[in-house]
Order: sequence, then structure tokens, then C-alpha cells
Amino acid sequence: QVQLVESGGGLVQSGGSLRLSCAASGTIFRLDAMGWYRQAPGKQRELVATILNGGSINYADSVKDRLTISRDNAKNTVYLQMSSLKPEDTAVYYCNVAYRLKNYWGQGTQVTVSS
Repeated sequence: QVQLVESGGGLVQSGGSLRLSCAASGTIFRLDAMGWYRQAPGKQRELVATILNGGSINYADSVKDRLTISRDNAKNTVYLQMSSLKPEDTAVYYCNVAYRLKNYWGQGTQVTVSS
């Protein structure tokens, strides 16, 4: 079983920056894919970025060049550095990890970008 704890959300002005963190705990050898998703009010949850344990990264087109995903395997933690934030980035951000054919979700952290 894997537990995820997210942190780093908050309120920021347009153009500002935030850094999200998601720490995994439990009996873990090495996590597989780690990633971030988001869900805005009235919209479906969507992919933001993923990073595989080999380092391959995938971004949604809407966040390329503004958001950076990274991971620290020693800490079982994934990060999302967000810069040049826009009001349309406002959403609840969810951490997701894959481990031994199962997917685990964090509780979500609110990011609000004011114009």
C-alpha cells in the first residue's frame, strides 16, 4: 500500500510561481511512473505531466515551458515547479503514482491563480 501526501498549493497572482510536492510512503522498492493531474471546476481531470522512473517526461501542451516535473527517488517524492502561472491553471492538483500495477492518488491540493 502506498500513501501520498501533497503540499505546496495556494493562492498566487498571475505570472507567479508555486512548487508542489508529493511524498509517497509505505513499503516501496521503487515507484514506477509519477505524475500530476488537475481538475478545474466543472471540468474533467486532465494530465499535467508525468515522469517515469527512467526519467522520461511528458507534458500537456498547455503547460509546456511553464511547468517542470521532477522526482527524487531516494525520497519517493515528485515535484511540480510551476512558473508564469495563468488564471486558467486554477484547479485542484492531484499527485498520481504507479507501483506494481496499481495506481495511487493523493488527496489533492488547491492552486488558485488570480488575474
